[in-house]
Amino acid sequence: MNELWQLFTIFAQIGAVTFGGGYAMLPILTREFVDRRHWVTDSELTDYFAIGQCTPGIIAVNVATFIGNKRKGLVGGIVATLGLVSIPIVIITIIAAFLSNFAEYALVKNAFAGIRVCVCVLIINAILRLWKKSILDAPTLIIFLVVFALSVFSSLSPILLVVAAAAVGILLRQLPGRKGGEET
Repeated sequence: MNELWQLFTIFAQIGAVTFGGGYAMLPILTREFVDRRHWVTDSELTDYFAIGQCTPGIIAVNVATFIGNKRKGLVGGIVATLGLVSIPIVIITIIAAFLSNFAEYALVKNAFAGIRVCVCVLIINAILRLWKKSILDAPTLIIFLVVFALSVFSSLSPILLVVAAAAVGILLRQLPGRKGGEET
């Protein structure tokens, strides 16, 4: 029970102070769960983000569910998820109730401008961390460049891009001499 409470409170604290969504949360999750508590590895966290991006729902919620599930099974996943969303739901409800009354104040506009800049930095940090763990060699760089180009210059579904990238990744790892090819 103590570890469930710990899961709830840690994720509640993270949810209360993280602006910008899942990618902005990556550095905080890395510091808390990889570096400090050693509950997951950096590779596992990167995988959770990749899977969380490809599954329905919010990335941060999906990642919290994965970490909680790893620690304490299904109940841990539920508790971590509830911890992550509990305080933001209260904050969002309060903001929604009063935002229209204060949105035009210079102080509020300036605060949001500062938050947006901070979120950009956190997202760039997350991108760099994911880049280091994902772009491992020339084939993964080519997959990145092709998917990036298709996502920018075409109207292909992101789901199709994810499935195609996964299929290409599987095929590449099956080639003789490639990491992972001998293990299957």
